[in-house]
Amino acid sequence: MPMKILFLFAGLLFAASVFGQDQTLSPETDRQVRSLIDAYSEARTQKDSALLRSILSPDIDQLVSTGVWRKGRESALPGMLQSSENNPGSRSITVEQIRQLTPDVALADARYTIENDDGTARKMWSTFVVVQTDNGWKIAAIRNMLPAERSR
Repeated sequence: MPMKILFLFAGLLFAASVFGQDQTLSPETDRQVRSLIDAYSEARTQKDSALLRSILSPDIDQLVSTGVWRKGRESALPGMLQSSENNPGSRSITVEQIRQLTPDVALADARYTIENDDGTARKMWSTFVVVQTDNGWKIAAIRNMLPAERSR
């Protein structure tokens, strides 16, 4: 019986060393993902549908802060452009952190602020799921969140 436990333990250690691979973000991947999010921000600001189409995966889904869920590029694209029209102001998206989950999938968490013409600001969080494709990194999902007000 002790020999079986020893072999089981050795097998678990072997499996952990094989499958527990380090997913450290390389400087190049960091640059590429940040550039992708910057392109998204620019496309939204300029209402550039061609640029948006080129950086979104065909199966993108976006859950916006109002609770609307846009599924697929053909739904998300017009929704993004309409949202930019309905919510004028200068937008900024600042990536706070990027976590690489697998060699082809990463999460980018960002502060998303819309500065309104009257001086007020809408401050949100956005999480981008990005995937590596044959044509570079693409945005596969976006989650926009309004922070809950804290109770005192």
